[in-house]
Amino acid sequence: MDDKKSKILTYVTGLIGLIGFYFFVRIVMEGDDAIKEDGALQASILSPFISFSIFLLIATAVISLVFSMLNLTKHPDVFKRTLMGVAAMAVLLVVAYVFASGDAVTDAMGKVIKDGEAGSVSKWVSALINYSFILGAIGLVFFLFDFVKSLVKN
Repeated sequence: MDDKKSKILTYVTGLIGLIGFYFFVRIVMEGDDAIKEDGALQASILSPFISFSIFLLIATAVISLVFSMLNLTKHPDVFKRTLMGVAAMAVLLVVAYVFASGDAVTDAMGKVIKDGEAGSVSKWVSALINYSFILGAIGLVFFLFDFVKSLVKN
């Protein structure tokens, strides 16, 4: 990175840090008890801090997506591998959805819990749980494979 961009990035990072420190000092000066008890004080101190945090989160997500897309367009081979990875994840999601149960969600006594009726929401929840298990199993297999490979290598 050239020197000019590095300086700009340093100033922006410092500004974000100063704004965060300002919010920290305001919260510490008022104290936890005062903020908990007074709703207006809570709104005047915590609401701007939360808004600033949400803005930073959204800005970070947008910037990372934009630069990722720019990088993918500059390197077609990486873009192709990325598309293949996304396609593989989509296939795994379809498999998880096919094997998902759309039955009603019940508690330990067998009673249907509130808003746990059978239907598409229940099917999607089951599918995403299955999807998590599939991805966890794949990760565990690769971890064990790498572990055994490192033991054999040494």
